[in-house]
Amino acid sequence: MPRPEVLDRIKEAEDDADEIVEEARREKEERIAEAREEATEIREQAEQEADELEAERLEAAREEIEQEKAEILEEGEEEREALIEEAENNIEEAVEYAVDQFEEAVHAQA
Repeated sequence: MPRPEVLDRIKEAEDDADEIVEEARREKEERIAEAREEATEIREQAEQEADELEAERLEAAREEIEQEKAEILEEGEEEREALIEEAENNIEEAVEYAVDQFEEAVHAQA
């Protein structure tokens, strides 16, 4: 094969190799860009799921607190009513005791 023809074929092979390398570089960059985009989507979805889970747990905690609050208030109301009843019973006993003491004092003076 004549030398100029060999040089042309070498030049053509080098050009083909340059095209292959450039295409591989572009493909690599496209894949990296796609991977970054996918990673961003995955991160955003994970953040959204975490926010939703946080909101669910917060709502559950609020409901639990409200339930405990209602129970405490109910227990407090029951205790208040019991104390009022006990105090009313003590008033009657105290009045009876005072009347008895007064009557004894009056009878002792007579």
